[in-house]
Amino acid sequence: MAGWNVQDIPSQRGRVAVVTGANSGIGYVTARELARAGAHVVLACRDRTRGETALARLRGEVPHAEAAFAPLDLGDLSSVRDFATALSERHEGLDLLVNNAGVMALPHGRTADGFETQFGVNHLGHFALTGLLMPLLLPTPGARVVSLSSGFHALSDLDHTDLNAERGYRRWIAYGRSKTANLLFVHELARRLAAAGSGLVAAAAHPGYAATNLQTAGPRQEGRRAAARMMELGNRIIAQPAATGALPTLYAATAPGVRPDAFIGPKLGWRGAPTRSWRAGWTLDDASGERLWTASEELTGVRY
Repeated sequence: MAGWNVQDIPSQRGRVAVVTGANSGIGYVTARELARAGAHVVLACRDRTRGETALARLRGEVPHAEAAFAPLDLGDLSSVRDFATALSERHEGLDLLVNNAGVMALPHGRTADGFETQFGVNHLGHFALTGLLMPLLLPTPGARVVSLSSGFHALSDLDHTDLNAERGYRRWIAYGRSKTANLLFVHELARRLAAAGSGLVAAAAHPGYAATNLQTAGPRQEGRRAAARMMELGNRIIAQPAATGALPTLYAATAPGVRPDAFIGPKLGWRGAPTRSWRAGWTLDDASGERLWTASEELTGVRY
């Protein structure tokens, strides 16, 4: 694993991959490098203009790329269902699902289905998407599901009695809880797959501190220009490039021997080559994972 980089990605020829939030940042780099390695990549993005622009950019950087854009709004379960239906009509199997898209520390809001935005987009949308794509993933030899979390999951365990922040909202705590939910989802999915004797691998990754538009979205949405400038400065001075931040995701998605429920991140925690990452003990709690799973099925109406 030491010094692992994009040159170490095994051939992905013949494989089909879906990357959510692939129009920029970590998601775009992930999609580009999978395409460079030969995969047919579906860029699943909320905004059509940005998605199609990213697709054109990718084809310019990787002329031989097999890639397509498909609309997907993780904050709207009807869009998630439409995406899964359309993908099933075009492909008989799915080798790789990268649950990359997300939002961070936004002001309080609700998804189209009434969920707190960060919990709804970061966890529930991907929970529903993964479940709806299981008929494509399960029969595909060597298939993987990779979900992105964050070191900020350490900010808070879940409050199972208030998953949608009905009793008060603190943006960073809500973000931490959504990232804890990502790890608990992977933990519970891996446990259920093992119990079923499935070879599908569910793993998690985080990029450390990578320069993307994730950091500035919240301040800009609220018109907090000083905060947005501070985030931009941090991205320029401290953060690693998105191309480096994508390495843990690419490792979890393609490297041989990745174990179920692995959590891959930068060596130094916030930057560096991919390696096994520390995670809070509450993300390995079977009872908590099962409780979140049950609630997620009830909230989304998607049952695995």
